[in-house]
Amino acid sequence: MPADPSAARGPWIAADLAERLGAEIRGAGGVALTHIAGIDDAGPDALTFIRDARYAARWAGSRAGAAIVTRGLEAGLDPGVARALLIVDDADMALVRLLEVITPPHAAPDAGVHPSAVVDPTATLAGGVRIGPHVSVGPGSRVGGGTVLCAGVRIGAGVTIGEACDLRSGVVIEDRCTLGDRVVIHPNTVIGADGFGYRPGPTGPVKIPHAGAVAIGDDVEIGAGTAIDRGKLADTRIGAGTKIDNLVQIGHNCEIGRGCILCGQVALAGSVRVGDFVTLGGGVGVRDNVRIGARAKVGARSGVMADIPEDAEWVGAPAAPYRDTLRSYAAVRSLPETLKRIDRALKSLGAPPDTP
Repeated sequence: MPADPSAARGPWIAADLAERLGAEIRGAGGVALTHIAGIDDAGPDALTFIRDARYAARWAGSRAGAAIVTRGLEAGLDPGVARALLIVDDADMALVRLLEVITPPHAAPDAGVHPSAVVDPTATLAGGVRIGPHVSVGPGSRVGGGTVLCAGVRIGAGVTIGEACDLRSGVVIEDRCTLGDRVVIHPNTVIGADGFGYRPGPTGPVKIPHAGAVAIGDDVEIGAGTAIDRGKLADTRIGAGTKIDNLVQIGHNCEIGRGCILCGQVALAGSVRVGDFVTLGGGVGVRDNVRIGARAKVGARSGVMADIPEDAEWVGAPAAPYRDTLRSYAAVRSLPETLKRIDRALKSLGAPPDTP
């Protein structure tokens, strides 16, 4: 469902939105709506959504003019109030589709090459590219059809960028890196900087050259301010469909599988292997050479020091299986009372206490 720039301004009519979403309309289909709001904050001109029983219970006390409702939830209508319900199979997914319609598209540069851009004569630009001001494209690089390079993007030598990619302002793609199709990279991200590799030397650390590059699969999205380092020998690899948040650090020679989610401030040391469909919560740190199995989930702020098997849920620092970590936390919280009980027992035996 492509974005409609005019739709973002409203007003919208409830019945029209229902038609766009393929929803069943109940109540006052003519209700005019101007924006989307949470169920507790919405006024009569707002659309809200009801995803589960907790939200359904709050609908009666809400002032919202209309709601997108997951089918089967109890959300009634007061005959004396002009309100509407848009009944769908999944309210969350319907909201996503609606946001796709009403969110204004990102402002892209005009078709062609801006006069201030510098494109090396040996570079290849496919049809329909949009290259903004002060962009540079290095020798031997190739940019696929329909790709957008916003202001200030820097493309090194021998880079390959697929079709319909969207590189936002300030993105840097270093030499020999490869991007698949439909890759989105947000501002000021750097792909292909040298890996952090040094060996001790007689006068200090000796830098290890990194001859590899970075290879990014189709449909990957990478947030702002993220750094993905090039490999030392082979390439650092990001699997198709993986989504990477802002301020993430991926070290040299890491391999990230398909469909993974890496939340903000995740940091992977060198040569980490992450299986398909893994989720790493915000601030997770992973030591070098660790393997994380497919579909595993790691909780926020965890420190991963050992391999994690497939389908596991780990949390903590150092990270451990979820239930083991909860038991450890519970034991630590009970220590003060346990020490008091030990002191009382020692006193009853005439022995001096171990604690003040």
